[in-house]
Amino acid sequence: MRIDNSVFVVTGAGSGIGRALALSFADAGARVVAGDIDESAADTTAATIRDSGGHAVPIRADATTPAGIDAMISLAQETFGPVDGYVANAGVIGPPGLGTDTGWDRVLDVNLRAHVRAADALVPQWISRGTGYFVSVASAAGLLTQLGAAAYAVSKHAAVGFAEWLAITYGDRGIGVSCVCPMGVRTPLLGAVRDSTDTTAQLAARSITSAGAVLDAAEVADLTVAAVREGRFLVLPHPEVLDMYRQKGADYDRWIAGMRRYQRSLAAER
Repeated sequence: MRIDNSVFVVTGAGSGIGRALALSFADAGARVVAGDIDESAADTTAATIRDSGGHAVPIRADATTPAGIDAMISLAQETFGPVDGYVANAGVIGPPGLGTDTGWDRVLDVNLRAHVRAADALVPQWISRGTGYFVSVASAAGLLTQLGAAAYAVSKHAAVGFAEWLAITYGDRGIGVSCVCPMGVRTPLLGAVRDSTDTTAQLAARSITSAGAVLDAAEVADLTVAAVREGRFLVLPHPEVLDMYRQKGADYDRWIAGMRRYQRSLAAER
């Protein structure tokens, strides 16, 4: 799609990949609504864009709730015009291990239901206009898995599945979809897992940092913007994920056995 002069909403825009995406879309010419539950962080992102000559407004909003999503969409419409693209970026790692019901509810709300609710609010508008773009920031965990964090792994698989469904169902009606699946990225989320005192969370962190290079968020953002321009579905900032995914599909039992060995090796590093 054409990004110049488009209107994009970016959730979780106060830090990490979300902040980088807001800056990158703005640099490409988009007018950006920077949403985050941290009002100060959203303000800072929007101010950085404006200081660079771009157009952005911040908003404190909970991207998991219909009210928060409606607030971001309404601000975009009032300030810039109809929303052309929505970046569902806000995410949480959630509890280590099997977790609890409360932990699962939180992870599914942020990592999955927020995407479904945003699509529910925007897809009818986009169908009537014949155009629109949805960016799902998932994870390589959605194609592979995440050691040490069941809720995260499952929610990211679900996010990838939902993005696929959107692309298939509405692609012929002018709606584009990109699904972003990085491995390790330098973000506060990764930092929090690294700093955890929980041994299972520490294993999860080691699995992320040892699987491949830990990228800067700006690299992920620039690759995402390029994919949106091209209308490309799968965004793999770590190209080796594609080979891992192919190996998984080629022999599932062998892949699971390999992941068990990898888990044992990481556990031995304690």
